[in-house]
Parts: sequence; structure tokens; C-alpha cells
Amino acid sequence: MVARGFQSASHPILAQIVPIRRCNLACTYCNEYDKHSPPVALATMRERIDHLARLRTANIEISGGEPLLHPDVDELIRHIRRTGALAGLITNGYLLNEKRIERFNDAGLDHLQISIDNVKPDDTSKKSLKVLDAKLQMLAKHAAFSVNINSVLGGDLSNPEDALTVAKRAIELGLTATVGLIHNGDGGLMPLTPEQLRVYREITSLTAPFYTVQNQNDFQRNLALGRPNDWQCGAGGRYLYICEDGLVHWCSQQRGHPGIPLAEYTTEDVLRESTSEKSCAPLCTVSCVHRVALLDRIRTQPIATLGEMMPAGASGPTSVRALRWMFVTGRYHDRFRAVAARLLGSRS
Repeated sequence: MVARGFQSASHPILAQIVPIRRCNLACTYCNEYDKHSPPVALATMRERIDHLARLRTANIEISGGEPLLHPDVDELIRHIRRTGALAGLITNGYLLNEKRIERFNDAGLDHLQISIDNVKPDDTSKKSLKVLDAKLQMLAKHAAFSVNINSVLGGDLSNPEDALTVAKRAIELGLTATVGLIHNGDGGLMPLTPEQLRVYREITSLTAPFYTVQNQNDFQRNLALGRPNDWQCGAGGRYLYICEDGLVHWCSQQRGHPGIPLAEYTTEDVLRESTSEKSCAPLCTVSCVHRVALLDRIRTQPIATLGEMMPAGASGPTSVRALRWMFVTGRYHDRFRAVAARLLGSRS
């Protein structure tokens, strides 16, 4: 599935799809929810997933709102897997329990992400380690899918040290950890304070980079330092955001562009939007779109990661050909799978 992303630029690598906009929380910095919307009908969601399959989408993530409020989320996961795509889920974690985790195992979920904003709940966010630590322990014990815990920095979050505590706890439990930057209502940069920048550097030193593209600066590091990125945003093409109304947008922060119904979306739309200019791109903090762009860079540029992935004494071309060879033959497959899952599986 990942190999398809390297072989062709004419289909989406990652699509995030919203089955319900309602959320059980109300974090003050979030603009991706409401308190009243009903779930999208299962038949409608199946049609949308089927159309993403016709576009040959490699990875489909269920987002929200809070997707666990949808009564048929297990069936949505199964339907994604039936299309041959990877299935992901982005949740606040509040509604997780052991039975639900086992149902996700049975449905074939590939990866799940929870963002935790603080150690103790406050007026900005209730997504706290104090509330969710028991859920993380359940995931570490029972989940057959990969689990990433994303801590965040910036904005109105009061204590940047909380992000470091969250990352350390995730690593302690054997889960993966990432750190994200809170964006404004357009998905743009809110620069870090010196204290936030210090914490950011400490977290990234704990979670060693899993990919390196030669001659390219790391997106997030640039943003943490207040510097713009020079890159080609593939939103609306290689990355799709499908809202609860079934419209395709560049991302959750740029609704209305292009605003075309998914049922009418074609390969021509994918190709056009993959290379369209986006004025928001230089200071964009939507990291899922960054990761998709990095995969496209891997298609055309050597990467240092391959040398790190191969065992001592191994040799081979550090190029996309080596990635394809590893995927097809199964050599070093577990390491490649882990890199691919991290590239595709984390939320902005």
C-alpha cells in the first residue's frame, strides 16, 4: 500500500474523513467540532470510503469531532480495510475501554492517535494525562495496532513542561510520541516562546527523527524557530480532508478550497491540487500534510534514513528503489513498516 505512494503521484496517500462533527469536549483552541451535529449515515460513509478507494487512496483516517461518538465506527474501520487501505483513527481517548480496544483489534485498525494537551485539565483543554493515563495503560496492554501520543506546544496552553511529561509517559508505556505546534484558525504558525522552544527541543531529543531528507530542513523545526518553509503543499491531492458534508478541502483549516463533493472528485482534481499554489503553505503547521509531502520528496531524492535502517555491513542504493526493494522482498520489512506507519499515522 505504501509502495503505491512511491510508484505514482496520481492518487491520494492520506485522506482524513469526518463521520461526525460533534465532540464530547470543548477545547478552546479547537475549531473542528460542534455540540449538535448528528452522525453521518453508515451507508453514506461507505459510499465515501468506496470513492476514496476508487481514487486509490493508500491510508484513510477517521477523524472528527470525536469519531467514537459515531455508532458504527467499528464497521467504518472494517470497510476501510476491505478496500485495501490502511485504517487510522484520531480520538480524544475519553470513550476508550478494553472492549472497544478489542473491537478495534477485530476490525483491523492499523493506527490510532490521541493528543494530550496538559497533565491536569484546565479551562483550555480537558485532554489531560491525569484523565487519560488509565486509557494509555489499556492501549499499551491490549492494542494490536500502533498507538501514537501527540503532545502540543503553543497558544494558550499554560505549562509547556506538561508536553514533556506527556511524551515521557508515552515512551515509558512503549507507545510512540510526537509533539505538534498549535496553529491559528487558518492552520498558520503561532511562534513559540523561548520556554516552549526549550521544551520542544528536549522532546525532539527523546523522540529521535525517523526520517531525514537530504538538503531539506525539518518542517517543524523551522516553524518552532519562526521560519517559513519552502515546499510544495499537496493538500487537495496527495492529502484530502473530507468534512461531514462530504466535501473535499485542502485541510481542516482551509475549508472551501476546493470544496468539491467527494463523489465528483476525480484523478484530474488530485493532480491539479497536488501542484496548486497555496498562500498558507510557508507558515503551515498541519503536520499530516507535511508528512505526505515528505513521501513525495522520497520518490525523487536520496534519503539518509535508508542507511540507518539497514544493519551494519549492508549495502545498497540510498534511493526510493531501495525502499521498493525492501517492501517487495520483505527484507528489513519490520523497520520499513515502522517508518511508513510513523510517516502516515500521526495527526497534525
